[in-house]
Order: sequence, then C-alpha cells, then structure tokens
Amino acid sequence: MAALSQHQEPMKSILVVGLGISGYSVIRHLARQPVRLTVADTREIPPYLNSLKKHYPDASLITGRIPLENLEEFDEIVASPGIELPASAMAGKLVGDIELFARAVEAPVIGITGSNGKSTVTMLVRDMLLAAGKQVLAGGNLGTPALDLLEQERPDFYVLELSSFQLETVRSLRLAAAAILNISEDHLDRHKTIQAYTEAKLRIFRNAEQAVVNCDDAHLRRISPRALNSIGFGLQTTGQDCEFGILVQDGTRTLVHGNRKLVREDQLRIQGDSHILNVLSGLALVHASGVKLDDSVIQAAANFRGLPHRCQLVGEYGGIEWINDSKATNTGATKAAIMNFSKPIILIAGGQGKGADFRSLGLLIEQKVRHVILIGEDAKVIDAALSERTERSNAFSLEQAVEMAARLAGPGEAVLFSPACASYDMFESYIHRGDAFTEIVARRARS
Repeated sequence: MAALSQHQEPMKSILVVGLGISGYSVIRHLARQPVRLTVADTREIPPYLNSLKKHYPDASLITGRIPLENLEEFDEIVASPGIELPASAMAGKLVGDIELFARAVEAPVIGITGSNGKSTVTMLVRDMLLAAGKQVLAGGNLGTPALDLLEQERPDFYVLELSSFQLETVRSLRLAAAAILNISEDHLDRHKTIQAYTEAKLRIFRNAEQAVVNCDDAHLRRISPRALNSIGFGLQTTGQDCEFGILVQDGTRTLVHGNRKLVREDQLRIQGDSHILNVLSGLALVHASGVKLDDSVIQAAANFRGLPHRCQLVGEYGGIEWINDSKATNTGATKAAIMNFSKPIILIAGGQGKGADFRSLGLLIEQKVRHVILIGEDAKVIDAALSERTERSNAFSLEQAVEMAARLAGPGEAVLFSPACASYDMFESYIHRGDAFTEIVARRARS
C-alpha cells in the first residue's frame, strides 16, 4: 500500500472566488471530486455563507480582501462571472463555471450570446425543442447555473445563455450550435473597447460545429460565413450568406428559410423588428442542431410570449401603455425597444452606464422619443449625449419618474421604462428594478 500511495497524484487545490449563486454551484460540483477547496469573497457576509458552513465545513473560507499574492499556491482558480482578477497573478489557472461544465457534459449543447436578446432566444429555443419532442434543460447566465443542470437527468439538449465574462475563461466547450445575436456597446468598464468585447463574444464559435450569425450586425459582417460553417439570419431577403430572412408581399412580412415560408409576422404573439430577429435566430439554431422545423416547432415560435422585464406590458389605463423593459441594461437593448414602437414614447432611462457611449442612443431618442426622464447614477452622462432639441427631465427616484411620466403622457402614447444601464446604483438587480416599476404603475392604476 505504501508503494501505491507514492504514485498517487496529490489532491488538487482549487480556489473558488465568489460565493453567490454561480460560485455555490461550483462548490457543489467540485465537492463531489477529490479536491481541496478554498472559497473567497470580498463580502464579509456573502449570500451562501451559512449553506457553505453547514454543508461543506471542510472548505476553507476567506472573506474581505482576496490574497492575490498567494494565488500561486492553488492549482486552479474558478472565478464567478463578472469578477475580474489580474491575469499576471494567475499564470493561466483561471477558469469559470462554463469550463467546468464543458469538461463534464455528455449531451449536445446549444450556446447563445450577444449584447441583447440572449435570455429571450434561450427560452425560445427551449420551447421549440420541447415542441419537437426533445428533452431540454436551459440555463447558464439565465436562471439555473450550468453546473446545476448536470445534477438532473441527461437531456437531449442543453441550451445555455453565455455572457462575455463566462466566455473569457472557456477552453473546452464544444457546441452543437452557437449563436451571436448582435454586438452593441456593453460592459466597456470591463472590456475597455468594443473590439475586446467582440473578441470575447467570438470565443463562442471555438470548436462549434455550426455557427449562427446576425447578417445585419455591423460588428459581425466581417466574419466569413463559409470559414465558420455558419448560418446567417437577418431582416433581409435570403441569400447565400443569410439563410433565414424575411419576404415582404403586399405589405406583410413573412419569416422564411431560403424559399420556404415559415410564419407571418402577424401570426407572432410579439411583433417588431427585434422580436423577428429573435425568432429567426431561434429557428436557425434549432435547424443547426439537426432538428426539423416542423409545424409544431414553428407554432411554438409563434406562440412565444416573451420574458418578464423585456418590453412587457404591465399596465394600460387612460389610453396609455406602461412598458417594463428593465432588462435593457445597455444602449443596444433600449434602441431595439424604442424601434418596436410606432406611437409616441415617454422614455424613462438611467442607472449605471458601465462606460457606454450614449451618443447613438441620443440620436435615436431625438427621432423617436417625445420626452425622456433620466434617473440614476449616470443620468448626467446620458443627458450630455442628448440633442438640445430633445425634451428631457430629471427625477430623483423611479417613483418620481413614473409620476412625471403620468403627467406627460396622453392617450395613444406609451411610457417605456428601458434604462439602457445596469441597476445596481438603486436596485439589487434588473428584476428588482422591473418589479418596482410594475408595482408603482399598479398602485397608480388602483388610485
């Protein structure tokens, strides 16, 4: 026995940075392996602290300052998405939960990234695959952490929403189909340039069997479809580089796959350019995964109702529509929301801008928005990007912004809450922010 023990590999030492929902899923996953765990979080009382102490008492715990000078003692470092550690201190040891998932997964995986629409398309693809009779598990950056999905019975497909932060640390992920929906300025406080942000997104295509690319996106047009073995989608007539597109006849738009008509826009529960693109990308992903686009799959796409906090009608009284688009945490999402409306808009926007350039949003606001109400930490930054011709107001709180919007809006208009910013200056999350807006609107409707 002594001779055998001399040849045993030493137990791997792993540091998990971040004790939130993602970090705790990593701990549950790694605890089933012969590893020595250390958990670090800058918060003195992180969210899963009590659960860690109860279920994994052997794990070492560091709270407060993370000892960067001691990182060399660990064999691997698993950081939660959004946590940035200096590359010089890690010597190639850094991975994330998606890399751990990739090493363990045994069923085909569909991956979806982009600046906007990731969550919508993830759930849309799930619904279409379920309609095709497939067993499907969805999660990742949305809902259930990817590693927690592995604890359930193996499905026919996993469908994962993937953020740029998650993709930065992925090396082993092999996707049956991968999509970049669009690229617009986001997380530039972390990535610094749009080029670096785009490169992080492009990592999704590494080792992907089939790529799905937005033909209309300026940042993605330079990608050679043939080099990537890709399928294109966009708001254009189908052709060699755009397999899924639209056909316009007698003023009616129909979503098509090559020459095959799939579904008319007026048959979709949600209309507008941004949703058409979502449906086209979903159809392309299902097709790329080898699943037939039969009537049940197309009907599932037509019936899709969207997600909470994404252009969600939460009130309608006095002829005014109140729209919760709290999930719009960047300028591209807010631009897409604005473009969905033909009626006059009162826009409520603002929060933490994440280093974004708001000038292009300002140009669209000048053209399409009757009045904008600014809130939050970077209200002045957005205000500086607006045209002098744009009517605007400032509010100290979301409740005050809703009160101002109620006074400004008239019958036949919409109040659109689409912040174009992160929520953490005033709220716990975009969900908390959207729920607050919905409740404020509901109170006004009851009064």
